[in-house]
Amino acid sequence: MVSEPEAFFSGRCILVNGPVIVGAGPSGLAVAAGLKQQGVPFVILERSNCIASLWQNRTYDRLSLHLPKQFCELPYIPFPENFPEYPSKHQFVDYLESYAKRFEIEPRFDETVKSAKYDESCGLWRVKTVAGDDSATEYICRWLVVASGENAEKVVPEFEGVGNFSGNLMHACDYKSGEEFRGKRVLVVGCGNSGMEVSLDLCHHRAVPLMVVRSSVHVLPREILGKSTFELAVSMMKWMPLWVVDKILLAAARDIKIVPGIKKFLQEGVELINGEILEIDSVILATGYSSNVPSWLKESEFFSRDGIPKSPFPNGWKGKDGLYAVGFTRRGLSGASMDAIKVAQDIGKIWNQETKQKSHSVGVACNRRCKP
Repeated sequence: MVSEPEAFFSGRCILVNGPVIVGAGPSGLAVAAGLKQQGVPFVILERSNCIASLWQNRTYDRLSLHLPKQFCELPYIPFPENFPEYPSKHQFVDYLESYAKRFEIEPRFDETVKSAKYDESCGLWRVKTVAGDDSATEYICRWLVVASGENAEKVVPEFEGVGNFSGNLMHACDYKSGEEFRGKRVLVVGCGNSGMEVSLDLCHHRAVPLMVVRSSVHVLPREILGKSTFELAVSMMKWMPLWVVDKILLAAARDIKIVPGIKKFLQEGVELINGEILEIDSVILATGYSSNVPSWLKESEFFSRDGIPKSPFPNGWKGKDGLYAVGFTRRGLSGASMDAIKVAQDIGKIWNQETKQKSHSVGVACNRRCKP
């Protein structure tokens, strides 16, 4: 049954002869490169004005890769030989820019996906976007690749009394350098990679950082005896159980002083859960990021509310009805690259089988009479 005319989508409608990829970060670029290798056309959508916007716009100046470069390469093209073991963020962005140029990947920038829904009436995905000039577009495609990442939105916890704090409060995504904090007491909330790197940068700029860790945690340096801690762990685990490796690495690392969780904010500091009062000048929330996929993918059985793929992705990258996900398995760039290859090969296999049967490219009949 056809819906009423006023319910039809009024913007531009584009039928894509191939998949739509959401996100032009490393995961999206890797999928696009794989599709290019197989001659499969695609459209890649990016809400920002550049590729890898998280790296370019929301990272601190001294950021570098946390794993050796061989674990962070995208498919088909290695890092330049003259790059250091841990490339800086600027070197990584240069690598991604040259990667996109090499495969002639041209994302459609400033297009934010507002909804993506599988239309069973015509067996296609309907992806609606809004551009920076408020123009609306609907992309109709057979395959949808979700590559917008696990870190699309910053996570800002709620704290009692935070409005009373007279100091500076920011998320790590807005932190650029410790220079402005020289001589200041800075509370860093979070002990992940961002929290550790921000704390180290603050030390380098003669600030006084304190790190909040709510539960017990092992803090290890990036290198031990001149070698990557990660690489050492991987090698040692081939011969020893995990608990032995853990003890050896801890023995070779320095402990780092931390403070317990925050109970509430005060005007000039915070009260910790153990009753201790800390006077501080600034707070940096290294509290991580979350996916925004649940806000626009209208298929709740595929992703949980926090954006993690659910059971329809038994292997972490393939769902049903032509839906794929890359970069959501918490295995870093290496895991995302491997999944990107699988996605591109899976789509390419279907594409090539069907194009051999037809003299023209794959297309499925669909018109504006599909239910919006």
